[in-house]
Amino acid sequence: MTPPALVCLTQKGADTARLLLPLWENAQIYGRTGRVEDAHAWFQRSGELLPALFARKRPIIAFCAAGIVIRALAPILSEKGAESPVLAVSEDGKHIVPLLGAHRGALLLAQDIAARLGGTVAATGGGETRFGVMLDAPPAGWRLANTGDYAAFIAELLQCESVALRCAEGETPPDWLTQSRLPWQENARLSIHISIREQAGDARRLVYHPQVLLLGIGCERDTDAEEIANLVRETLQRHGLAQQAIAALASVNIKANEPALLRLAESMALPLRLFSAARLEQETPRLPNPSDIVYREVGCHGVAEAAALAAAGADGTLLVGKSKSARATCAIARAPLPVNAELVGRGRGSLAIVGLGPGDAACRSLEADMALAAASDIIGYRLYLRFLAPLSQGKRLHGFELGQERTRARRALQLASEGRHVALVSSGDAGIYGMASPLLEEMEKGGYRGFSLRIVPGISALQMASARAGAVLGHDFAAVSLSDLLTPWESIETRLQAALQGDFVLALYNPVSKRRRHRLERALELLRAHREADVPVVVARNLGREGEATRILSLGDLCAEDIDMMTILLVGCSRTRHIGGANGEWAYTPRGYEGGR
Repeated sequence: MTPPALVCLTQKGADTARLLLPLWENAQIYGRTGRVEDAHAWFQRSGELLPALFARKRPIIAFCAAGIVIRALAPILSEKGAESPVLAVSEDGKHIVPLLGAHRGALLLAQDIAARLGGTVAATGGGETRFGVMLDAPPAGWRLANTGDYAAFIAELLQCESVALRCAEGETPPDWLTQSRLPWQENARLSIHISIREQAGDARRLVYHPQVLLLGIGCERDTDAEEIANLVRETLQRHGLAQQAIAALASVNIKANEPALLRLAESMALPLRLFSAARLEQETPRLPNPSDIVYREVGCHGVAEAAALAAAGADGTLLVGKSKSARATCAIARAPLPVNAELVGRGRGSLAIVGLGPGDAACRSLEADMALAAASDIIGYRLYLRFLAPLSQGKRLHGFELGQERTRARRALQLASEGRHVALVSSGDAGIYGMASPLLEEMEKGGYRGFSLRIVPGISALQMASARAGAVLGHDFAAVSLSDLLTPWESIETRLQAALQGDFVLALYNPVSKRRRHRLERALELLRAHREADVPVVVARNLGREGEATRILSLGDLCAEDIDMMTILLVGCSRTRHIGGANGEWAYTPRGYEGGR
């Protein structure tokens, strides 16, 4: 399950929420600005935060009145069963109310919270309150095949009906059923069936599948996705096996980026777990169909059968031997108990290039927070990593100095290729003078595979500077970095000249450094040669951080000695205006230019 968001409107609620953090890895406390002292992220309006979390299917544990949550989420509720868990918890943790997502684990969350805090769960569903079990939300490792029949089934069961438990050959009655308060009776009209095979269910017959099957897949490079899907479907049908009894797909790690396998995993809603060729070779004594050809190609004597057996574990057995199509193979192994796929082999790595915004957690996007929460490793400039506490707690941190952008990119790619979940952080927006470009450049060189990649945008310094001062970027603008570490100064000066001749508003990044002040002085010479002295200039320093300051000056009053490396400059164009009055001092560039300019 995705780690929950603990939403706290008061410090007392946050203190209670902190007691729950050991229950889940990467859970986050969201604190109301001005009311909560220590949190992973802050918010101002719960009416905006709660729908945003809910839309991203993030489990929500809100330490506030249930009515606050209900009013925030009511306008966006859709069909029952699709929502993630939502719970309301009293500030002292004594009362836990599952509001939504009973089918997705809300009651289990509530029970865990109650056990931790000594509170009481206020469950209102008939099945769980009378029988001590949620038949429509079985525990991890189990699937209810005919969910559409549940409502009619439970209605009859609640009318004092009894129920029979039927286990297919080789199946053991699970504790979560036998230890419940269900009224068992051998000859009852209602029945619950346990099987790994396809069975028809109805309003008097619920069918549960234990996820004990592991599906091994081997294929040639660029095999058609439909071919593999057809092979799997035909193999399951031929042996009468239920797809919902499959815990994971398994293959050799060189197939981590195979498009057909990724599509199959997505279409079957199953995790793809990977093993090295050396690990699969250890399964050779258990293979009924070892292949020297496969060994020469891959480094192990089998992929489909070996991957299925490796995923099923030492006590697993091969249930279905290798089935073939023109370019693919599949096999199915069975584990003795339901399998937690996260503990099998390794998954595909992931790499998120995360724009942190200017530094303040309040200015960081929810998507960025979620990417950081999901990461096992966070890589970045040492100063930026300090901004992330306490969100970075429990993570592997890889800090680098300025000027080591390519080294950072290579480390991120290497770790993601090893199956780790990596967040490479960048101030502002990662795609604007950030880490996205050097990482993509390194990735283009090749040698990195086996992970998913996404780029998470952030608020850039130019956006925040413009917003703090008004709307300086209200019309066409250009951004130029004055740093000549990676770009020759001659090129920078050419771009400055072109932007000034085009009468663009100019955003100047990296205006100075400890050893580079003369470049700004030359830039000011160019600016004053093309712009009037009264053109507004925004000088923004430490945006989103302690010591933030924004000033609006005229170009004639701007002094290079007042600028440092933490400053960004926005230089207006000929149309930019500087206004003042009762509503404060502002600068803006009109959207409409007279004369079609």
